[in-house]
Amino acid sequence: MSTSVEHDGVPECDRAPRLRALPYDDPVAQYLVERVQQEYVERYGGPDGAVVGPGEFLPPRGLFLVAEVDGVPAGCGAWRAFGDRVAEIKRVYVEPAFRRQGLAQLLMAALERSASAAGHRSVVLNAGRRQPEALALYARLGYRTVPGYGIYADAPDARFLGKDLVRAPAEAGAVDGTEGPEWGS
Repeated sequence: MSTSVEHDGVPECDRAPRLRALPYDDPVAQYLVERVQQEYVERYGGPDGAVVGPGEFLPPRGLFLVAEVDGVPAGCGAWRAFGDRVAEIKRVYVEPAFRRQGLAQLLMAALERSASAAGHRSVVLNAGRRQPEALALYARLGYRTVPGYGIYADAPDARFLGKDLVRAPAEAGAVDGTEGPEWGS
């Protein structure tokens, strides 16, 4: 039995997800960040040590999205400016009860679109070999190996991936998430 359907090439949850931009330090965002950090503790023995500041995820230099299903925080994802026309994707996470329903792919598509609309030409991210589900998703989405960077540049289990973005005309609210329609509504 399928738990998702295709719409414009992006699976959608059976229970219509809603994506909304929140500040990184919003309580809902922080709850989900703590959940993703706990996932890292379980898989790697410790949280992600990469330093991030809440201001890095504020438009126009970044974006933090929360996925909600029936008003329940179900996942998150973010991007921040990383270099010359490059954005780094961070904190992609889906709560266990909402996995395998297309939420991660929906979040990734929204992050890529908004980073492109903000003028970025490519995105990078890092994951680890103990995240096979994430690595499989990124491969399906066209991500390829890129040189390592940051504190995990030489970590043997770290995987660094990137993708060129398709430049699309900016939509109302797509850059900063503060105006226009909400994603997935």
